[in-house]
Amino acid sequence: MVDKSFFERVYDVVKRIPRGRVMTYGQVAAAIGTRDARRVGQALHANKDPGVPCHRVVFADGSLAPGYAFGGPVQQRKRLAAEGVELVDKKVDFGYNTNISKERRK
Repeated sequence: MVDKSFFERVYDVVKRIPRGRVMTYGQVAAAIGTRDARRVGQALHANKDPGVPCHRVVFADGSLAPGYAFGGPVQQRKRLAAEGVELVDKKVDFGYNTNISKERRK
């Protein structure tokens, strides 16, 4: 049985990530009061609604999701680039693109 309330909370947070910004799986997990970043990934992989901008969620090191549900990492990279997100060596540049302030990341 799928815990829809958990998935819905994940989707609610992800829908609030502004265009041109990203969050990590761990940051999304923290935003809903859990440390289970892996389960956040499961929720995003299970998402069927293209209105949830799953492409704005990346790994803690800035790398893209190999299992991105809407076309893999190539499509995720294209969507992020279209929003102005900068990638360096195929990873998101957190110095500019994170949705979490630098103070909170320390």
